[in-house]
Amino acid sequence: MFKRSLIVLAASCMMYSCATQTESNPFFSEFQTPDGVPPFDQIKLEHYEPAFRKGMEEQNKLIQAIVDSKEEPNFENVIVAFDNSSPILDRVGGVFYNLTEAETTDELTALSMKLAPVLSEHGDNISLNHDLFLKIKAVYDKKDALGLNTEQNRLLEKIYKDFVRSGANLPADKQARLRDINKQLSTLGITFSNNILNENNEFKLFVDKKEDLAGLPDWFCQSAAQEAKAAGQEGKWLFTLHNVSRLPFLQYADNRELREKMYKAYINRGNNNDKNDNKQIIKDILTLRLEKAKLLGYDCYSAFVLDNTMAKTPQTVMDFLGNLWQYALPKAKAEAAELQKLMDKEGKGQKLEAWDWWYYTEKLRKEKYNLEEDEIKPYFKLENVREGAFAVANKLYGITLTKKEGVPVYHPDVEVFEVKDADGSQLGIFYVDYFPRPGKSGGAWMSNYREQQGDIRPLVCNVASFTKPVGDTPSLLTLDEVETLFHEFGHGLHGLLTKCQYKGTSGTNVVRDFVELPSQINEHWATEPEVLRMYAKHYQTGEVIPDELIEKILRQKTFNQGFITTELMAAAILDMNLHNLTDMQGFDVEKFEKDAMDSLGLIPEIAPRYRTTYFNHIIGGYAAGYYSYLWANVLDNDAFEAFKEHGIFDKQTADAFRHNVLEKGDSDDPMTLYKNFRGAEPQLDPMLKNRGMK
Repeated sequence: MFKRSLIVLAASCMMYSCATQTESNPFFSEFQTPDGVPPFDQIKLEHYEPAFRKGMEEQNKLIQAIVDSKEEPNFENVIVAFDNSSPILDRVGGVFYNLTEAETTDELTALSMKLAPVLSEHGDNISLNHDLFLKIKAVYDKKDALGLNTEQNRLLEKIYKDFVRSGANLPADKQARLRDINKQLSTLGITFSNNILNENNEFKLFVDKKEDLAGLPDWFCQSAAQEAKAAGQEGKWLFTLHNVSRLPFLQYADNRELREKMYKAYINRGNNNDKNDNKQIIKDILTLRLEKAKLLGYDCYSAFVLDNTMAKTPQTVMDFLGNLWQYALPKAKAEAAELQKLMDKEGKGQKLEAWDWWYYTEKLRKEKYNLEEDEIKPYFKLENVREGAFAVANKLYGITLTKKEGVPVYHPDVEVFEVKDADGSQLGIFYVDYFPRPGKSGGAWMSNYREQQGDIRPLVCNVASFTKPVGDTPSLLTLDEVETLFHEFGHGLHGLLTKCQYKGTSGTNVVRDFVELPSQINEHWATEPEVLRMYAKHYQTGEVIPDELIEKILRQKTFNQGFITTELMAAAILDMNLHNLTDMQGFDVEKFEKDAMDSLGLIPEIAPRYRTTYFNHIIGGYAAGYYSYLWANVLDNDAFEAFKEHGIFDKQTADAFRHNVLEKGDSDDPMTLYKNFRGAEPQLDPMLKNRGMK
């Protein structure tokens, strides 16, 4: 997943006022550190609010200078000046919004809530600044006569369109209402996400009987014992809703009653009619989004969002998803039938339920492929997998990543690497933060502390919640975690290799349904035999993964893909249905979701990957955009065919992908960038084949 820091390009009449002295606040000037990295050892809670306020004041002045300029509006004095108008906000936002996801505290959460409406107003003050818009429009109207290059033209069009989409052409009364909507949305989204974090942290399944651990691997029990001890319950075993705990529990626990308890706790997050309930919050968010879309001239929120993507329209997305659904659901039903047969062999007379899926899938994997997850985990030591991802990037693009010591970090788990190109020039600094903590949001993502711009190189981070080390046993990843590491590093490469002139077009600042291409194509290398032999080494003996295990991994690549694709698609369609609404009258979250899934014919043994009350993606930037993973999956499978045709490390193909996609950011239309690499538009067949659907 990619997360863009919420750096607000905006203006405000708010003046800075705080006791913290300018000279003691590290955000007020460029960081005085090697490579300009954030000085986490100097940054304190009290620095954030003054920096945000000082940043808004600074941007106000820079915006006013654009407006007051007597020069004829041109690309440099309007568009470039605007692109460069938020230096302090960029610095403080890059740190603050990453920490509120990766290492939040009650104080950071409270400050985030306090600042959200202020920053929303700041954004609206710029977006709705009529004099500024007239300057931008003056440049836009004569763009054909300016002799702009492709990237400059792209930046101009982006900024002009962003202003229009933000309400610059609305009358004053509608602009006032839009401001109010944006303020409300800014705090509702934070509350929604915090409720999910609270739900994740508050559920604790303590097991005190050893017999209830039946089926669970020793390493997992050791980890659970360690977690219980840390929670003050030594002698017991603690299991939580975090992926690294929940998924192995559902996968291995013989105790069906406890599996059910774990599963239901997970799928009912935000839906328990308590202090963390999200039903009214999501209804309020959807209602406000719909009103916003209509103010801006769209009949639904999805139409507003998709107007700025590759897909362009809701109908295009729904047709795309509908086409895939006819392949995915029958495969999922066939898989369910196989699992039911396996249950029937046990003679217990039980019917397959949703909380049984992972458990019997693991049994079926062993029966069909003679493969268990525990058999391959010893070969996936975290550090080896990471070095494997780095080695792939080296063979493809000639880059190197070298660990840097002494760089300030916000938590001891964080490691830092310097990234250099083949010629020795620095490409950027790369942070990794891989283990779960109570203050960290679930899932995995990439973001920036600093964007690339001209000669300024980026500061990029990958954050995840992988299996933690236990005692003398290092972190041993599941195959899914291996692919996630490669996925997020693919986002990282997109951010690190970018070579754009302007901040607004660099790196991952691309449309939502294109941003997952670099991440998802990078996953393909993770399980290529040649690559596995490079990094998959037994953590105790150093033995390279045997060929017979590689063969088993490859044979089961399409295993359970009906389930995986169907749950993902169900969430994508749910997202679209929620944002295709044109009327919120009588909306009931639970009924709406049930009706939507029933109309699809979704089988009860499968729930959407994300249900509405904990669907954080659609709060954090993927609203009417969760389909993007599948859309980009068509691109990445088609793109990897080019590597398979010429060799997975073919230099010419790698150079073409680097120069036409990874380096280009959003400097040109995404389909143009793709066709420049591939020579044609993407085909669907490679994706269907790789998911075992054709």
